Amino acid sequence: MATQAAVEATTVTLNYGSSTALACSDFTIPEGRVTAIIGPNGSGKSTMLNAIAGLMEPTSGRLVLWGSPPAGQRARIAYVLQSTKVNELMPVTVKEIVMMGRYAQRGWLSRLTRDDRVVVAEAMARLEIEDLAARHLNELSGGQRQRVFVAQGLAQQADLLLLDEPVTGLDVVSHGRILDIVREEAHQRGVTVVMTTHDLGEAAAADHLLLLSGRVVASGSAEHVITPAHLSEAYGARLVRLSDGSLLLDDASHHHAPSASTSHLTGHDHTHEH
Repeated sequence: MATQAAVEATTVTLNYGSSTALACSDFTIPEGRVTAIIGPNGSGKSTMLNAIAGLMEPTSGRLVLWGSPPAGQRARIAYVLQSTKVNELMPVTVKEIVMMGRYAQRGWLSRLTRDDRVVVAEAMARLEIEDLAARHLNELSGGQRQRVFVAQGLAQQADLLLLDEPVTGLDVVSHGRILDIVREEAHQRGVTVVMTTHDLGEAAAADHLLLLSGRVVASGSAEHVITPAHLSEAYGARLVRLSDGSLLLDDASHHHAPSASTSHLTGHDHTHEH
């Protein structure tokens, strides 16, 4: 049986003022699967997430989540930004940040129940941050901070989990834990997960891909999307076949193709900053 679409877009255009971030495009995102959005810098990845989250409306075309406009589906959406985009000086503890995920569901004036606290504890355990509960963000590493915000997203128990480059530049432990969570949410819990990434290896491991370059260049399985023709069209870069048979994007044009350490199409090179 075909997988139902969680997100459907028909001739969608997304603008910021007079600037077009995503030109007229059709795409679908399957329910209960991991979808990776890839493409060069400025290709429209974050814009697409913002539109799916209901934070901006299409300039033209139709974008729906389960048949309705995103703005009416906010309670079903959890949106996790990169920790670098979040104010790290917030005077709250790690546990309080994760608890905010429950307030997003219940409203800020509600009292949290015992069940809410169980959900928060489970989210923290899954991201392995229980020992950080009483610490503040500015005391944490980048990887720890990112795990805190992913835990907050899990605590919302949303049907759609949006992740903006969730593992870019993270330490190996945080990188692996977050990607494990992404797969668990979709494949074991039926959550629709959409994540942006610059790493073609990570993208290839997803169930569904969207390749952007100011529009949707290709969509579908990794085998269909990650091809020399599609990648050259999106990145404006030359492809080199290495001795091990993998393909590498050669950024001779300086067109923001993935770096050499992250652009192999087979296997992973997890050389990340700590």
